[in-house]
Amino acid sequence: MTDRAENDVLGDLEPNEVRVRFPPSPTGLLTVGNIRSALFNWAFARHYGGKLVLRIEDTDTARNTEEGYRYTYDALRWLGLNWDEGPEVGGDFGPYLQSERMDIYADVVAKLLAAGKAYHCYCSQEELDQRREAARTSGQHSGYDGHCRNLTPEQVQAYVDEGRRPVVRLRMPDRPIVFDDLVRGEITFLPENLGDYVLVRANGYPLYPLVNPVDDALMEITHVLRGEDLLPSTPRQIALYEALAEIGVGSGRTPRFGHLPFVMGEGNKRLSKRDKGSGLSEYVERGFLPEGLLNYLALLGWSIAEDRDVFTMAEMVEAFDIRKVNSNSARFDPKKCEAINAAHMRLLPQDEFAKRMIPFLAQAGVLPAEPSEDQLAVLKATVPLVQERMNTLSESVDMLGFLFVDDANFTVDPDAAAKVLTGDADAVLDAAAKALANLADTEWTTEAIEAALRASLIDGLGLKPKNAFGPVRVAISGRRISPPLFESLELLGREKSLHRLEQARTTTS
Repeated sequence: MTDRAENDVLGDLEPNEVRVRFPPSPTGLLTVGNIRSALFNWAFARHYGGKLVLRIEDTDTARNTEEGYRYTYDALRWLGLNWDEGPEVGGDFGPYLQSERMDIYADVVAKLLAAGKAYHCYCSQEELDQRREAARTSGQHSGYDGHCRNLTPEQVQAYVDEGRRPVVRLRMPDRPIVFDDLVRGEITFLPENLGDYVLVRANGYPLYPLVNPVDDALMEITHVLRGEDLLPSTPRQIALYEALAEIGVGSGRTPRFGHLPFVMGEGNKRLSKRDKGSGLSEYVERGFLPEGLLNYLALLGWSIAEDRDVFTMAEMVEAFDIRKVNSNSARFDPKKCEAINAAHMRLLPQDEFAKRMIPFLAQAGVLPAEPSEDQLAVLKATVPLVQERMNTLSESVDMLGFLFVDDANFTVDPDAAAKVLTGDADAVLDAAAKALANLADTEWTTEAIEAALRASLIDGLGLKPKNAFGPVRVAISGRRISPPLFESLELLGREKSLHRLEQARTTTS
């Protein structure tokens, strides 16, 4: 690499030495914020020809679910965010489930303690609270005050005799911690704001600030791209990386950090997993395309060009530059997300578009999971009629269901009937039925159907197109919105079309 900006990102690394990680928890839910983080890590790795490591944060056994593991893997594969190392793939730095690395963490902590990089803290929670309150009252920093940093052996024994169980704290350096954030530039944390923090609870349970840096070090992670909510923990983790290097754990390299902007929801509040529209499952169920959803999420902090919103993942990989991620919070706009998805639906080849509709039509009972040749022919014939009209694949059920349902199960939407099949609708339907009945099977084409209906309803009855064709549309499709009417009649066929017109006339009588 000769590009100065690229060198600034890579340092002395070769591009293919880039290693990033995505560390979700198997709690059964991936949010759009999680996905955006996974996407940026994936694009970063692919841009340089490096590796994406999938590492599962499952030390919180109370929140994990067995289904959560499967959901995480399936969700990432559905999105196309394939990983190079991790569960179900393997690699040289496993295990990739943190729950299987407890012995590793215990060994590292023992080395930190032996080297004086960490120490046992015997302070009770009550004592900590009292000292913090006293510090706040006097206007001093209220973090941990280092009370147990330099205990004598006698003091330690006295605490042990009391039955106190210590936590393990990292001994933070007494100097500022400065790092160049790939998104935010140079950031400085002063030592008075960085108290010695807990690595291991009194019950021996390792905490996130320990296990993630340890795993990063041992898995030789070179870049950490994560949400800005984790920024306050970064200086503490940098201190731990340095301590790990000094005791010979890992490669000795501190990863480069890039903190991604918050994704905001309604009311300019950070999008929560409890907010509507935040979970991946909703987009899968609604029939978003993976490439459409990812395209929109990429726009939450990054752009391929000022005048361009729609792009493929291959184009994103080629153009992705972590230095061009905006540090300002990004607002999630459901309407724009849907519009970007719709744009990707328009880009699909027609046969592929038809193929992607089948699971949604099958789930609704409109088509079997493996449609017949005749059903497939009809479905493919609808693509030119609906591809420009649909925003999500699930819309195919309401849009096309009337073409496949048998007459016994065909229903008219009550709201459509109440608004359209009233007044003079019976006269319109009667005239339409008579006009279409005059067409033989061999004449049942879009052009002939249109000519017959226009002659009968517009020329004959003097109706405006809306009043002429609205009742026919509802009678045929059961809804006020459908694919183009004349083409729909041709696809439905003469016999079914005439029968539905007759049924609708019965309804209006």
